[in-house]
Amino acid sequence: GIKMKVFVLDTAICNGCYSCQIVCKDEHVANDWTPIAKPQPDTGQFWLKMTETVKGTVPKVRVAYRAHLCMHCDNAPCIAACTVEGALYKREDGLVIIDPLKCTGCKACVDTCPYDTIYFNEGLNLAQKCTGCAHLLDQGWKEPRCADACPTGSLKFGEESDFKELINRAETIHPEYAPRVYYLNLPKKFVAGTIYDPVRKEIIKGATCTLSGLSNKHEKLTAKTDGFGDFWFEGLEVGTYSLVIEAAGFSTKRVDSINTEKDMNLGDIPLS
Repeated sequence: GIKMKVFVLDTAICNGCYSCQIVCKDEHVANDWTPIAKPQPDTGQFWLKMTETVKGTVPKVRVAYRAHLCMHCDNAPCIAACTVEGALYKREDGLVIIDPLKCTGCKACVDTCPYDTIYFNEGLNLAQKCTGCAHLLDQGWKEPRCADACPTGSLKFGEESDFKELINRAETIHPEYAPRVYYLNLPKKFVAGTIYDPVRKEIIKGATCTLSGLSNKHEKLTAKTDGFGDFWFEGLEVGTYSLVIEAAGFSTKRVDSINTEKDMNLGDIPLS
């Protein structure tokens, strides 16, 4: 029988090369793949769009990359919103397709997509999006151009049954729509800083930093400052935390109300 397809994206090994975004353009701009898709416009549409997020502030910075594409949901709100019979449908392999010959350009699907991954082509009066390169799969390709071009293997495409182990560790965005795009290692929040002695004007190595306020009230995280006086707490949920800093020969310091809505670089913290 037909195997159900999925995308699995590991953000930890994506290096932000943008190959996926570029080959998507190469495949779809100026190429007509009717009945799967009409040509993608040169500008303004990225059926696969790579975003780069800079987290924290210098010098405590991490850069996170994420590829955004149609999630090919099993419970797709766009299909439910479509006003034309058969214009937006799910294939047997799980890919969601907008039929360019049936779409009337009513924009109902564009407005309902919770991921903002459906675009409107004014020139052709069509809604358009990632097709999973269904036209290539139907010719015998094993994967779409984006997965084919990914140099680090961070963007994978294949049979759901082959990716069971990865899917068990992955998460989805808006799981209520049962998306077929799974993400591994989506970036969580961090709290970082540098501990120093203002009298001797030097960093303090080996200071013990204890972070509390995790969802499990009794749980605490500990870190020691490194050779640069730096500490990092990574993989945090959004919430409010307290930090206690202890070092031999110094008074204990407490920093409260650390909010991780944004990644927090607490900067240089003096001990007295």
